[in-house]
This record gives sequence, structure tokens and C-alpha cells, in this order.
Amino acid sequence: MKRFYPVLLMMLMCACGSNPQGQTNGAAIESRSVLRTEAAEKESETEDTAEAAEEERAFFAMNTYMRIRAYDADTALMDQAEVRVEELEALFSTTREESEIAILNRDKTAALSGETEELMRLALSLCERTEGALDISVYPVVRSWGFTTGEYRIPERAELDTLLRYVDYRNVKLEKGTALIGADMMVDLGSVGKGYTGDQLAALLKENGVQSALLDLGGNIQTVGRKPDGSLWKIGIKDPKKPDSQVGGVSVEDEAVITSGGYERYFTGEDGEIYWHIIDPATGEPAHSGLLSVTIIGKSGALCDALSTSLFVMGLEGATEQYRTYGDFEAVLVAQNGTVYITEGLRDRFTLAEGLDPDRLQVIEK
Repeated sequence: MKRFYPVLLMMLMCACGSNPQGQTNGAAIESRSVLRTEAAEKESETEDTAEAAEEERAFFAMNTYMRIRAYDADTALMDQAEVRVEELEALFSTTREESEIAILNRDKTAALSGETEELMRLALSLCERTEGALDISVYPVVRSWGFTTGEYRIPERAELDTLLRYVDYRNVKLEKGTALIGADMMVDLGSVGKGYTGDQLAALLKENGVQSALLDLGGNIQTVGRKPDGSLWKIGIKDPKKPDSQVGGVSVEDEAVITSGGYERYFTGEDGEIYWHIIDPATGEPAHSGLLSVTIIGKSGALCDALSTSLFVMGLEGATEQYRTYGDFEAVLVAQNGTVYITEGLRDRFTLAEGLDPDRLQVIEK
């Protein structure tokens, strides 16, 4: 029987709060750690890592809990990794007054460091690739729902329509290290930021001789190499209808595994409806595409981060088109009707959870 490492369910103590599910008028839960890390299975962990020295570091950054587990690393390297996250957060954060993005949002122009410019160019290219399903300028709309502060509310349609006038990534200009946006615009690189950070940390660890590591950046999973025993990392994927259970797991090496789902952060309005944080830039409202969760697997954490959100907005048809057109990722899509779709590159790497009907599993072919 194939075994998947159990998740460390980290309730993210961020501005959105950790109120119990079912409360109305501003109640929400945040469980971005949708994928399994190996923190709890100590018995098997002892078997797998008997020959490798383990170094672990857990800390709070980018408004979430992060955990880095590296083998044949030392404390000094883990210190470097934590400092690296802090450096990137200082560049990209929308809430730190002196970050480059915060300055851009305030002054509508800002000089960008090489890293911020690189990440913004990548984000804008993915906005174009997804035809605006990903849009870094939707931030004011997300904020109007209270998802950035935890002060949840349902905006009036007229308010959303006004904000949507200024949502258009094509009006973000980059010229020789300087960014410019419209007078009523604001941007946020959060849709790619943690994925990019995972890429940077993986590169840092490899440069310092680490051949095996597992990074959990608030649920964004990044793997370095294989497990110390030479086997693949096995990452479980939550069932969005039963977040305490799984729909299955995927075997990976040197890849990111990133999931977006409506169950991650939401609130129940006074009208009894559930409103989640993934906003469709076309409507200004929570995206309803027929998908409940989207997991992207690939070499680039930044790409996986962006696509997990945008393909949730685009739905099954749009996700299938992206896969067939670009072929630079694999995916697990859980539909509202319970069907689990996997891309064909996962045929031999995905295992449906025990007890689930095999007929629920469908393969998307190129």
C-alpha cells in the first residue's frame, strides 16, 4: 500500500483570523496548508532518514507559517534561508510601508530592484498568458471584500463596478527598472510571491550542497531532490469537500506542489452564502468555475503559484487548454461534482485515496 506523509495542519494566524467554520457575518477559516508534509509520522521518518542529518526551521513570514526541513544542512544555512525570506518579503509586501510594491501603490511609480522587476515581469506575462484570469491589479477588489484585513463584507455591485474600471494588468508599465500604474490602481504580487520564494530557497539550499529538502511555505510545497533514502516525496492533496481527508497523493522530486481552493479562506455572509477569497477579475466576485480545488505540479514554484489561482478561475475547459497549449505543468483538478481530473503526466505518479470510487478519476490528455 502506498503511504503519503501526513499534513501538518497549520491554522494560519494571519489578519484573516481563525474563526470556526459556520459562523456568519465575518467568520472565516484559513488553512492554506493544503498539502501534506511529513512532520507527524515520526516512526517512518526514523526509517527514512537514518543516514541523513536533519535540520529543521519553522517561522512566521509573509503572513503565514513556514517550515523548512533540509538534510545535511546546518544551522547557519537555515539562518540564511530565513533571512532570504525576510529580504523578499521586504521587497514584495503590500503592507510594509517601505516595500517597493507598497511605494508603487502609494506613489503610482517606484524604482524596482532587479528581483522585484523580474517577478513583476513574470507575473505580467502570466496575466497575459491566462488572458486576465490572473490579474495583479485586482488587489483593490480583493481588499473590498475584506480578505486582506479579515474585516469581511459583501460589497455592493456598484462599488465593485467602480473598482473594476481600474483592474487591467495591461496598464501596469515597466520601463528600465521603474514601474508605473494608473492613479486609481493598486497591485499585489501575492499570486506569485510565495512560489517565487520557494524557488529562491530551493536554489539557495542546492548551492550549499543540500540534495534533499522539503519546504512548506504556508501550504506551498517545494521539494529539493528526493527523500534521503532515494525515494520520491509523496504529497497528499486535500479533498475540498472534506478538508480533513484526501482525494489522493502525488509523487514528486525537485518540484513544487501548490493548491488553490475555495475552502482555504472564506466567510459566510448574513445571506447564508459562502464567499471565498479567489476573486474572478472579470466580475469582482468569488470565482465559480465548477472547480473546488486546483493543484499544480511543476519545476517553477512561481508558475505553479500563479496557475493554481488562475486555473481555478478559468475552470476545467480553460485549464485543459492551458495544459495542451503549454505543457509546462501537471495538475490535479477537483470538480464540484466530485470528479478528480489529473493530467496525463501524472498517470504513474498520482494515487487515488483509499475508499474513493476509481470512476471518479479522469485523465486529461494532450
